[in-house]
Amino acid sequence: MPNNPQSISELSDALAPAPRFALPGHRVIALSGRDAVAFAQAQCMNDVEGVAPGRWQWNGWLTPKGRVIALFALARMAADTLWLIVPDADAEALAAALQRYVLRRQLSVALRDDLHASGAFEAPAVAVGAQFAGDEASAVEFDFSGFGVPRTLRIASVQAGVDPDSETRWAAGDLRLGFPRLPASQAEQWTPQQLSLDRIGAFSVKKGCYPGQEIVARTHFLGQAKRGLALFEAAQAPDVGVSVEVGAGALGQVVSTARNGEGHVVLAVLPVERPDAAISASGIALRERALLAGLAR
Repeated sequence: MPNNPQSISELSDALAPAPRFALPGHRVIALSGRDAVAFAQAQCMNDVEGVAPGRWQWNGWLTPKGRVIALFALARMAADTLWLIVPDADAEALAAALQRYVLRRQLSVALRDDLHASGAFEAPAVAVGAQFAGDEASAVEFDFSGFGVPRTLRIASVQAGVDPDSETRWAAGDLRLGFPRLPASQAEQWTPQQLSLDRIGAFSVKKGCYPGQEIVARTHFLGQAKRGLALFEAAQAPDVGVSVEVGAGALGQVVSTARNGEGHVVLAVLPVERPDAAISASGIALRERALLAGLAR
């Protein structure tokens, strides 16, 4: 590992760190063995082979029709070991589904329930950008910050305390930075382009084949991405899956919501070109806001 985990603890103590809180929805799937990287390269939508040990990227798994099954952070812990940090999808089901494609490859797929995720609203002590810090024996920290939203995610064997308000604030930060938190109802519904995942560098159109690659590449090279993410604020949270409307006409669909202080933030998939008019969902007024940058890795 490029950094000593002890230095993380020392720096954190010196800086009087912000309180850490559990992120129980984030779980770790470990791929390890001689063929772990080659397997992930063939299955995942981003270029895994381009990730050096000690670095991480946004990534995901698609259906053959190019629809997103799950989004996750992929960290290369060592030359032959990867972690998938999965925030929303059923990690147990995802691990079992990946296992079915292992066949004769030399690797193991393991759900690491001995590891726990926590968050803090502060810049990391050591990690920066796509470079993580620490190791499994102590703790591993990741820079999940974006512009104006400092955040550290930590994976360790010790669980942090539960703080539902901080957990929902973390989810709201994801949405504001353009990372859609997809409930089960939204799995296998959207292409990477419709979720604007190019903003965070979460998929590749240049690497070799992977499930859904043909759809992703064709959409990119033919310029057929007609829909993308839009961010809104609202006094109430519309249900995920409801139509976003202009007047009496359906314009798109709500894909993710999170409480943000006294209000809510809402992500919707909408046409890139749309009328400049009042927008609502289930009668709830939506006020459009710009997506924040800085989450790309």
